Amino acid sequence: MSGRTHARACPERTCVGCRERAAKSELLRIVMNEGECVPDHRGTLPGRGAYVHPALHCLDLAVRRRAFPRSFKAPGPLDTAALREHIEQAAQAAPQ
Repeated sequence: MSGRTHARACPERTCVGCRERAAKSELLRIVMNEGECVPDHRGTLPGRGAYVHPALHCLDLAVRRRAFPRSFKAPGPLDTAALREHIEQAAQAAPQ
């Protein structure tokens, strides 16, 4: 045996809201589309992505810290209304 393990490392990303590192699968990828932040569930939409926990607390922190315009290198504030609605719906649908 060569001593190598075949366990694969899980890719990690940093939440732009709370700045905590987590597994990529635990975070929601966000992309910018025409000045609006939209969720990218499959991770296939083109463009630069930012990651956030699918929780309103992290979304609020990201908006307050102006993390989305900085992450996407875009001027001015971005519309996050659709993203907020998506996270609220996901929180209500999640089993308690």
